[in-house]
Amino acid sequence: MCGRYAATLPPEQMVELFKLLNSVAMVPRYNIAPTQPVAAIWEESGRREAHFARWGLVPRWVKDPREFPLLINARVETMDEKPAFRDALKHGRCIIPANGYYEWHTGPDKKKQPYYITLQDDRPMALAGLYATWVGPEGEEIDSVATITVPANPQLSVVHDRMPAILEGDAIEQWLDVRGVTAKAAHQLALPLADGVVKFHPVSTRVNSARDDDPGLIAPLTLEKPEPAVARPKRVAGGGQLDLF
Repeated sequence: MCGRYAATLPPEQMVELFKLLNSVAMVPRYNIAPTQPVAAIWEESGRREAHFARWGLVPRWVKDPREFPLLINARVETMDEKPAFRDALKHGRCIIPANGYYEWHTGPDKKKQPYYITLQDDRPMALAGLYATWVGPEGEEIDSVATITVPANPQLSVVHDRMPAILEGDAIEQWLDVRGVTAKAAHQLALPLADGVVKFHPVSTRVNSARDDDPGLIAPLTLEKPEPAVARPKRVAGGGQLDLF
């Protein structure tokens, strides 16, 4: 599950890269967490624009967002079936620009080690997402998003069994074209990347705290190698000499 990511793309570069009609005042972020405002891109009435939205989807039909579960990810296997995502897949597809994301690997000792994952050539990522606009009884509006996850490719499966759906090239255009591309066709675009397209390295567990947000979080961490096991001598029955085996 993708639960944290970094986005450091300058606004003017985001406009050029994703062919936007506007820009949003973004500052570099290295530890974006659920419920926080994120930059997302979608098309409405033929206009492709960037918006700030809450990370945690709130469907239009929710009565009270405060009583609704936090939906930060939509699994590709069930997103066309779940009521929370069905409508958004048809009419509310978006992309979420990122430079990289974090995933946690659980070791044999049950400790969780975070890894930072980027594209091999360090290009910005376009995470496939869904958005919805909730309108309250007083006319208040909340734009919100969820990222889409797919099974991890073999390369990343050593870290985690899931990964975000990352769109490239024409897949971005088709994903955002909710008027011309059906939900069924769009579903086929959300796929794991091929092996070798991404790279990853361990990072500090400081990323566990959403209060920490600085470039040091994405710096490679050298993991300590466990000390080799030392065989303990065992005593031979009858009080004889010690035996290492």
